[in-house]
Amino acid sequence: MVAKDQKIKFAVIGCGHIGKRHAEMIIRNDESELVALIDVKDPAELNIEGYKIPFYQSIEQLINSGIEVDVISICSPNGFHAEQALQALAAKKHVVVEKPMALRKLDAEKVIYKALNMHRHLFAVMQNRYSPPSVWIKDMVESGKLGQIYMVQLNCYWNRDDRYYKPDSWHGKKELDGGTLYTQFSHFIDIMYWLFGDIENIQAKFNDFNHQHSTEFEDSGFVSFDFVEGGMGSINYSTAVWNKNLESSMTIIAEKGSVKIGGQYMNEVEYCHLKDYEMPVLAPTNPGNDYGAYKGSAQNHHYVIENVVDVLKGRAPITTNALEGLKVVDMIERIYNLK
Repeated sequence: MVAKDQKIKFAVIGCGHIGKRHAEMIIRNDESELVALIDVKDPAELNIEGYKIPFYQSIEQLINSGIEVDVISICSPNGFHAEQALQALAAKKHVVVEKPMALRKLDAEKVIYKALNMHRHLFAVMQNRYSPPSVWIKDMVESGKLGQIYMVQLNCYWNRDDRYYKPDSWHGKKELDGGTLYTQFSHFIDIMYWLFGDIENIQAKFNDFNHQHSTEFEDSGFVSFDFVEGGMGSINYSTAVWNKNLESSMTIIAEKGSVKIGGQYMNEVEYCHLKDYEMPVLAPTNPGNDYGAYKGSAQNHHYVIENVVDVLKGRAPITTNALEGLKVVDMIERIYNLK
């Protein structure tokens, strides 16, 4: 535990869009301090001159420097997450790891085991859980206002074209990216798991419509399954949408009514018709991250950093624990193993 009057010292590995987002949220938090940045690239390529803090090209360099660090935020390409988390934990640092925690369940399990062994906290980043519609629907499910869950349909229809899959990028490369469900839609699979639990009896169909030249995996898929807790569900997804994102939505058909949460990243309640229930006015959702031509998930990373601070100062439990991060990896891995 860190003393109440001490700032939590963070280092961020990976200085792309997400890494800079983490850095910004750390700097804005009054109880946090950004003490180092790490990236394999030359700092001149990264546009990080404004941070005025030490820069290293590996976790080893950071550790060997002797600089004091409490937490390492891992914002590097997906394929490095597990390996770098293990390195950081071996150095007795707490770890914040962006989604996905790993590209294989086995590697995620290794990371969790290491965290337990080293007595360090491991935070999985699933910031979409903090959006007002997500908080609202979680309460609706847990309170029983929906009654028995019959069907859940998750639709994720985004545009990812050559503006995103650039030849010099790790995006689209199987070993570093993992696949469409890992990089683009794991946040929404996490929300589904958070609400309804694990899945079984999975069936799937995949296709690569217009990314044969730019990715090493599918761009579209239909997935159907049963929920272990009851009810059935499906995920329909594509990155072959022309020019711009269409939607990410979740439709729930239940005993006491129906709900649809939609928008580009499940950021608004589009339909709510439930027995003996009047829809409240929810707080506005933060605007989405704007990655050039692309929008990602809702901008809730400040909640992630706040939770890290609260946990390390003994004020709160972890809101997204590592076992939940592992389950998302496990579910995606089982879906992809049907190919």
